[in-house]
Amino acid sequence: MQALTQRAKQVNRKPMTFMESLYLPSIFKGMGITFSHIFKKNPTIHYPEQQRPFSPVFRGLHVLNRDEEGRERCTACGLCAVACPAEAITMEAAERLPGEEHLYREEKYAAKYEINMLRCIFCGLCEEACPKDAIYLSETFAPASFARKTFIYGKPDLLIPDKNKDPEGYAKAKGLAN
Repeated sequence: MQALTQRAKQVNRKPMTFMESLYLPSIFKGMGITFSHIFKKNPTIHYPEQQRPFSPVFRGLHVLNRDEEGRERCTACGLCAVACPAEAITMEAAERLPGEEHLYREEKYAAKYEINMLRCIFCGLCEEACPKDAIYLSETFAPASFARKTFIYGKPDLLIPDKNKDPEGYAKAKGLAN
């Protein structure tokens, strides 16, 4: 029978010598390994002061996008809610009223848009299903909280600030500001 890896070693069955029975060489070897870790870089990141760099494919909190004129892109088609395997997205559509052309791009818009972050698995299928590029997953993550209600994000929480009216908020939501 051939081994799958070359890591297997034959077990040594010879009796221990007097020095081996004292375990001193093994203790000193273990202490040497322990002391060698003193001079290595600490892998711990002190979170509030330092933030770890994310990979380019990191999927964080959801953001509802706006177009160049500051209008909402979402047309409440419901494809993101249908594509969500965890059924974390709920929405209600409404008709745009006369005089609201500066707020919404299309005749329909999402009057209610909620994402339950406790159910969300951050798979990105909602982002892929959206034909208008209205939703994307940003590079920020959900803050810690003790209340379950704080993890249900409504439309005001998800909508990105208008870059014409609030450039600092827009840069922060995009992850461009430090």
